Amino acid sequence: MKKKDSYKKDSTTMKVPLRHFPYEYGDRQVYFVGGGLGSLAGAAYLIRDCGFKGENIHIIEGLHILGGSNDGAGDVSQGFVCRGGRMLNEETYENFWELFATIPSLDMPGMSVTEEILNFDHLHPTHAQARLIDKHGRILDVKSMGFSQADRLALGKLMITPEEKLDDMTIEGWFAQTPHFFSTNFWYMWQTTFAFQKWSSLFEFKRYMERMIFEFSRIETLEGVTRTPYNQYESVIVPIKAYLDEYGVDFSINAIVTDINFSKGEGITADAIHIEDAEGKKVISLRPSDICIMTNGCMTDNARLGDFNTPAAYDPHKPISGELWAKVASKKPGLGNPAPFFAHPEETNWESFTVTCKGNSLLKMIEQFSSNVPGSGALMTFKDSNWLMSIVVAAQPHFKNQPLDTTIFWGYGIYTDKVGNYVKKTMRECTGKEILIELLHHLHFESDQDIIMDSIVNVIPCMMPYIDAQFQPRKMTDRPQVVPEGSTNFAMISQFVEIPEDMVFTEEYSVRAARIAVYKLLDVTDKQICPVTSYKKDPKILKDALKTSYR
Repeated sequence: MKKKDSYKKDSTTMKVPLRHFPYEYGDRQVYFVGGGLGSLAGAAYLIRDCGFKGENIHIIEGLHILGGSNDGAGDVSQGFVCRGGRMLNEETYENFWELFATIPSLDMPGMSVTEEILNFDHLHPTHAQARLIDKHGRILDVKSMGFSQADRLALGKLMITPEEKLDDMTIEGWFAQTPHFFSTNFWYMWQTTFAFQKWSSLFEFKRYMERMIFEFSRIETLEGVTRTPYNQYESVIVPIKAYLDEYGVDFSINAIVTDINFSKGEGITADAIHIEDAEGKKVISLRPSDICIMTNGCMTDNARLGDFNTPAAYDPHKPISGELWAKVASKKPGLGNPAPFFAHPEETNWESFTVTCKGNSLLKMIEQFSSNVPGSGALMTFKDSNWLMSIVVAAQPHFKNQPLDTTIFWGYGIYTDKVGNYVKKTMRECTGKEILIELLHHLHFESDQDIIMDSIVNVIPCMMPYIDAQFQPRKMTDRPQVVPEGSTNFAMISQFVEIPEDMVFTEEYSVRAARIAVYKLLDVTDKQICPVTSYKKDPKILKDALKTSYR
């Protein structure tokens, strides 16, 4: 399935002279609310495909750093941290790869970011050899999905059920008559690969099954995972920010957006953006010709960090993007409903942790245990863990400022309210040290615990109350259209908008939403949005999936 020749270098697309465009926008302004990947991609589309002046594009971000949930930070003395680990995918990220094929790499002269990532990935293929591990420290044989005939029939029925019949339904509700499904190898692997919960939306589970159907036959090895050379902040966000800087995009508005006003009467026309910065409250007035593109939800709202001796605080109070969306949605019909996504933090949270080590002794032990060198194994899940803990060891270094004598790895636990198997605290109550102790017991490395602890620089836990919010059960109408019906100058881009057939919790969803917003609001007709590839209609892929279900 790997499309190694799909994104050949084209030097003519690496820099797009504005004079080649027939469009004339005068002093028309575009304001992006939020500085995540969607906003950065939208700004790039304005420049590349519309000939928009960079100085008339404004990205408003209240945090001290851009990138939204694409993060990566730290240093050798305090330790490194990634809140999440993002799985790219070569086959389904159609618009992501197309856009970044025109964004120059900062590290590989003459290459695009797409080429850089895919070249790295093809040289560092993924083939997990320790996907599931039991309580005895045994690597399980997961060649078989473990389905019963009832499981297969229930899954098959779901695949042919129209989405219109799935409002507010959960995965566990659908499989209520076949509870065995949740003890299968398939469920443990699918759940932890994509971070589903049993109570997650049946909509999203079905879309993942359809969109990622080709991964079904290789879920046990995770060969479809596409890795970036470094963390996604440095490999994705920094290059696109540099591209936008070259065109003079305005990043100077460091403020929190507290509200958006709309003109009275029919239709949806944004006319004011309320912000609050270090100097106080302000209002940005919009003319009817100006555009406002808002990030209407962020999965890392209220994320909190801990450290080796301090738990990460669980603080779901007033998620900033959810609060803004609620205000906006109350003003006009068709702007969605944030309540299903941001009102249930006990259902939407999980906790990650990043371990920084001096030397590579712990990574060597994990390598010997798993038979995977760093960067080749993707997820290792401890299926009997009360927290349902998983870890990923990326290729080293994972940060550009990471010295050769320093190593890092990342992990997460889905059930943060459960008491650990070995550390008798809930995960959310644990310090970084205690989370690592729990992990070492699952690896059965406890006899080497003192030696390992001497090599640890830091373990940084990160509690994220809304990280699974986009998977919550919902009605079809709860997510707004990217450009709502009746809108003249307003769009929403995030993991909480409705894009038919596509799957949330992906980089592609953010980029696709941005492209839809820009093309529709600026009436771009000479360019095409890359369609969702219909793998679910490919006879060979369907045949392979069916055969896999009977393994």
